[in-house]
Amino acid sequence: MGFLASAKITAVLGPTNTGKTYLAMERMLAYSSGMIGFPLRLLARENYDKAVAIKGAAKCALVTGEEKILPKSARYFFCTVESMPVDKLVEFLAVDEIQLAADEERGHIFTDRLLNARGTAETMFMGSNTIAPILKKLVRDIEFIERPRFSSLSFSGNKKIIRLPPRSAVVAFSATDVYQLAETIRQHRGGTAVVLGALSPRTRNAQVELFENGDVDYLVATDAIGMGLNLDVNHVAFSRMEKFDGRISRYLYASEIGQIAGRAGRHTRDGTFGTTNNVGPLDEDLIARVENHDYDPLRVIYWRNNDLDYRSPEQLIKSLERRADDKILSRVRDAEDHQALMALAQESTVQDSATNTALVKLLWEVCQVPDFRKILTDQHIRLLSQIYHYLISNHGALPEDWIATQIKRIDRIDGDIDTLVARISHIRTWTYISHRSDWIKDNEHWQGVSRAIEDRLSDALHERLTQRFVDRRAAKLVRSLQAGESIVSAVKANGDVIVEGELLGRIVGFSFVLDESLQGSDIKPGLTAARKTLLSEMPARVSVLEEDNDGSFLLNDAGELTWRGIAVGKLIKGESSLSPAVDVYSTEFIDSPMREKIRIRLIGWLERHLRAQLKPLFYLSDAKLEGTARGIAFQVIEGLGLVPRYLVRDQINGLSKADRKALADLGLRLGRESVFLPNLNRPRPSRIRALLWAAWNEVSVPELPDFESKYFTPSEAQKDIFCASVGYRHLSNRKGRELVLRADILERVSHEAYKLLRLSKDDGEKKSNKKDTDPKAKVVEIETPAVEAPVVDDTAIVTSGNDQDVAASESEVKAVDNVAVEVQEDKKADDDLKLPPGSFIINDDMRKVSGLDDQQIAFVLKSLRFHPNRLKGGVTAFGLRGPKKQDPKKKEARKKQVEAEKARMADSPFAVLQDMSFKR
Repeated sequence: MGFLASAKITAVLGPTNTGKTYLAMERMLAYSSGMIGFPLRLLARENYDKAVAIKGAAKCALVTGEEKILPKSARYFFCTVESMPVDKLVEFLAVDEIQLAADEERGHIFTDRLLNARGTAETMFMGSNTIAPILKKLVRDIEFIERPRFSSLSFSGNKKIIRLPPRSAVVAFSATDVYQLAETIRQHRGGTAVVLGALSPRTRNAQVELFENGDVDYLVATDAIGMGLNLDVNHVAFSRMEKFDGRISRYLYASEIGQIAGRAGRHTRDGTFGTTNNVGPLDEDLIARVENHDYDPLRVIYWRNNDLDYRSPEQLIKSLERRADDKILSRVRDAEDHQALMALAQESTVQDSATNTALVKLLWEVCQVPDFRKILTDQHIRLLSQIYHYLISNHGALPEDWIATQIKRIDRIDGDIDTLVARISHIRTWTYISHRSDWIKDNEHWQGVSRAIEDRLSDALHERLTQRFVDRRAAKLVRSLQAGESIVSAVKANGDVIVEGELLGRIVGFSFVLDESLQGSDIKPGLTAARKTLLSEMPARVSVLEEDNDGSFLLNDAGELTWRGIAVGKLIKGESSLSPAVDVYSTEFIDSPMREKIRIRLIGWLERHLRAQLKPLFYLSDAKLEGTARGIAFQVIEGLGLVPRYLVRDQINGLSKADRKALADLGLRLGRESVFLPNLNRPRPSRIRALLWAAWNEVSVPELPDFESKYFTPSEAQKDIFCASVGYRHLSNRKGRELVLRADILERVSHEAYKLLRLSKDDGEKKSNKKDTDPKAKVVEIETPAVEAPVVDDTAIVTSGNDQDVAASESEVKAVDNVAVEVQEDKKADDDLKLPPGSFIINDDMRKVSGLDDQQIAFVLKSLRFHPNRLKGGVTAFGLRGPKKQDPKKKEARKKQVEAEKARMADSPFAVLQDMSFKR
């Protein structure tokens, strides 16, 4: 191995916070020219900016894979190690973090600079003491300068993530862990900055600036912070002690822990490190080694042959795989550019084209285009293949329309954090390509395009990270509270709560609601700051409610009482269904006396509101009725305005004419099917009755139907008793079909049906007077059968005595639930129909008064106990089901059985006592 001549070679070694980089910058700027290679593009840019402030932009150059600033008079070059122009002669040359020569991925680049890069006057290598033995062996006449740490570093144990001190950096080793930890810190400490290796320098700088400016007191990062980032960190907390190094998951080396933990402390200020997130205790020996910066020396570094053979792809691969003569130098394996070369060399088109030294060298240059995405290997290989074939087929230049198409697909700032990170990685590859002036004709234009896209994506990513993980208001409150400072807070007229000049939330009713941007955060700091103001504000708001007019209150569909649109209480069971109680919603800002004031005001409004909306019910309740009439009124009130007639049939039969008139004067209708208050069958009263029913029965308010409709299909929660309480009757049959019909519509259908039945009977009697009738025909009495509930009976009762009618009716029974009442187009045909006595068909009057279609009317008629009968010609007639006659023989047998039972029981003690009681 040959070496460039250098008057002086120095190794400046030591732990972090020793001023090694500062010393190199100072020495370089003392020479007329110089070059420094940094491990990160971010560090190169940071030190370039410092040099520009000292020497001016015309004398300083920045050279990285993705950014090149090269003034013609440039004398000082700030580069990433990979981009150092080592063929350029400068007086001073330095390489930072030289111990990275032991890194499996990038180590061979640092080793190459260690062996082959020299300044004409001075060469300096900065890094950890661990590489000292290797430097002694590989570099002759090297001078070592050890730099002690300016401050001490000590272990402070394990702390919960929410108990970490301000100015802490939490270290994780995956993006998923970083996001989870950052979310936890945001919830409890107001926010955190985030640093990942995948972030663009612009985004990383913006996030670091949040931390450095004091907008947040916490930083969550991967081990990327261990590489030269100068941060104002007091404490470093490890959330894990193992990492995935690309091949296996392993525990951190002591030197790695020291490199990361060393970011704690700045200049002469001491720093601490520890663990968090339930990490177990650390070995005492490990702690001592980190505190004393005592690490195992490196045994090998990675190397790759740079004397390459370009005669063919196969020869190039063979030369790359050549081993070093010294065992200290371990041949690098699986390098990204080497893998890309092996993949492309297998393509037949590449084999056919790479036939001379120039084309093989071009192929190797294409393979060195970095894949910043890392996870899209196949896609990256396809991109490299396209680049190579365009270069050899297009006179050594990439087509600009193809470049435009590739870049345009990346120029989007929508998507989440991971999507933006992927796009930034993709555009960084194109930024690298755009700096190849020999590949792109107008490369300055495309440099500007790719840089602008990267900047837009970086700004969008910074915005997403800040939105997700930073809450400046909460962070400010936390700092003020921790410092013991007095908090300035106030409540605006619109209820906005302002703390320290920031909108913290607003008073809604008598509750405090965080501002939407703070939802999900730990609100304890904010509540602590605002509690004094809120507690003094609430009594005044209670007074406003007490004095407010009735128009400020409403009863919503959930049974809640609202004040100025905000729910402050709800209906609960009271003394009766018409007198519900009110439960006031409690909050930590109102005490019991204030709750009672609110309750009294709400109860007063509710009573007036119910009396105004349910006047007929309250008139009935307040009426001076006696006896049977009072009993019927009581049941109607309990039913909130409706009770089925069969439940009060006996009481109705006992009413006098005076009682009937009194009830009628109060608006109560004694219908054939229901006893109800017709004036309540309107949408608003029906809605209120539903809320009262739910409160009285202590259940949630069922889904409210459309009370504008005459009927609806019930849900499972809408029980029969609920339907009656809102002025509807629930009709069903044994096959599960259901219909809920408004009570007054049911009455109309029933009235029309019985009217038609009476007319049919009268016509039958007239015909029987004119001619003989069949002696077997049955006479149907027009009266309401004594059944308990309107349930459709699926069994038809035959009203004709002949066998043909019986057979016909049996076939009709099977189709009872599928009756389709046909509308007769020819009205004359209806007049000519000959219906059996005591039957009728659906007519226009019935349709008009009900507003139902024929199928619905048929369903209602069957639930009213009318029997459908299909006649010749497809017409369905309805007749009233007659009472079932009892068999005389069975009747006589039953009579004898009863008499025998009486005789047997005549001498029993019970019978004797009963007889004595009757005589008495």
